[in-house]
Amino acid sequence: MRAVPVYQVIAEDLKALGVDSVFGLMSDDICQLVATLDSIGVRFIGARHETQAVMMASGYAAASGQLGVALIGRGPAMANAVHATVSASRTQHPVLIMSGDAPLQRGAHNPLGPDLKAFPAATITRACGIPTFVPTSSDSARQALADAVMETRSGRAAVLLLPTDVQVGYTRVDDSGEPFLRWQRNMARERARDSAIQVAAQILERSRRPVIVAGVGAHRSGARPAIEALAAKTGALLINALKAKDLFAGHPYDLGILGSSSHSLARRLVEQADCVVAIGVALNSLTMSSGSALPPVPLIHIDAVRQHVGRWWPADVAVVGDALLATQQLTEAVADRPAEDKPFHCEEIRAEIAAFDHRRDFTPAHTERTMDPRLLALALSEMLPRNRHVVFDGGNFMANWAYVSVPGPDHFTHTLDFGSVGLGIGAAIGVARAQPDRTVVLFIGDGGLLMTMGELETVIREDLPIVVVGMNDAAYGAEVHILRGQDMPTAKAEFFDVDFAPMVQPLGFEAHTVRTMDELKALAPLLARPDGPLFLDCKINANVIAPFITEFTHRDPERKS
Repeated sequence: MRAVPVYQVIAEDLKALGVDSVFGLMSDDICQLVATLDSIGVRFIGARHETQAVMMASGYAAASGQLGVALIGRGPAMANAVHATVSASRTQHPVLIMSGDAPLQRGAHNPLGPDLKAFPAATITRACGIPTFVPTSSDSARQALADAVMETRSGRAAVLLLPTDVQVGYTRVDDSGEPFLRWQRNMARERARDSAIQVAAQILERSRRPVIVAGVGAHRSGARPAIEALAAKTGALLINALKAKDLFAGHPYDLGILGSSSHSLARRLVEQADCVVAIGVALNSLTMSSGSALPPVPLIHIDAVRQHVGRWWPADVAVVGDALLATQQLTEAVADRPAEDKPFHCEEIRAEIAAFDHRRDFTPAHTERTMDPRLLALALSEMLPRNRHVVFDGGNFMANWAYVSVPGPDHFTHTLDFGSVGLGIGAAIGVARAQPDRTVVLFIGDGGLLMTMGELETVIREDLPIVVVGMNDAAYGAEVHILRGQDMPTAKAEFFDVDFAPMVQPLGFEAHTVRTMDELKALAPLLARPDGPLFLDCKINANVIAPFITEFTHRDPERKS
């Protein structure tokens, strides 16, 4: 047995878990823990804002599948971090947010004045539905850490608040036994009930033109081969939700993304479906195009979590079970059918899908000083290294994720789980730390950039070869189009054209301003092999409206456009 400060044993336990990186921001109430982590070989990556520190941990978890850890101070620091903490709690990635907290033994009478950092962190995070743990003594701190870590194993965020007097207190540690903490993601799989499978199979057997929609839950369970086998047996077309981007890339019946980002061919074929099988997918507003993505046909919803079935869109048949196992069960249960009963599986449709070009869906809208963002995204998709991880911040420009391909869902992250702008750069830094063998490409608008430019220094300090694509429309683009749709003035959502390149070059970025496709093409050799942090200030046409905005902006056709 040895007596050690709590901050030391917490650091040692994190290292024993296999944590190699902690993202945070130095503060007086966690400085001993930060220094100890650094001294024992756990890399502390310092952010410039607490929200971005938490997003770094979230991005790391998303890209690695391992525990992402953020460490921040108490009071105002935790208040800053609530934004990203809520976002991280909605991603279904394992993230541990550790924060300092007020000392337990602070007296009611304090002659030195009030606690300037007083903040009810536990009350707020618990009110947001986030599991929160606070040790009540130095001897209970390790168990509080263990409880918080266990909570993350199922793909959740958890908060551990560490009172300052607990951190510097001593506890006794027994080094002779098994490691105190272990972390392994909970991959328990449950088969679906045979009765539910039989009902689903009966509906699917009556269908001649089924469509299978797969989400990130299907991807995480490794269900792609099983889903493709079900499609082959039933003659179904395949389509994925956004978070499962390019899940079926290369399959002859892959229709790409369902919902707001669908292309015209996908929409036309999905409209012909007479049955839909949704596997591990939320069917939220973005996936459902605000309710118009799927035809009114029988819907079979498969998900491992009962509460997720029919949560955002009604299901006719609920199948509760692991995506992989349930899909295999359903494949076994449905009868074989002849080729003539698979009208979607024909040479004509295969040829249409193979020949489809996104450029058919729009008329290019370049101006003298700006580019059509859709053509820009398509060009970048061709120019950038194939082994890439693409991160999208939020804004009108984000609809262009439809035009940038990735090798699969593990190579794509968006930061819209809280519907917020300005979280992308933190996520990109976390992804780059988790996947140093991939080119990390961040798409971010000028609004998000101006909120978070401090983290560009973090990119340089940590020597992360991130490619930042600034989608610069000199506006809060989404709000501009919403206001226009209601014939209201847009002046307060529009700004002057900020030139970012001269601002980021002194930090250490190689930076270029790009106004035309020819200027972009001149950078093709650089983009094919980006070396070090690269920044492209891409001037885009603000008049190109994202499809998701037109879906929820209701305009009177009699009014002037």
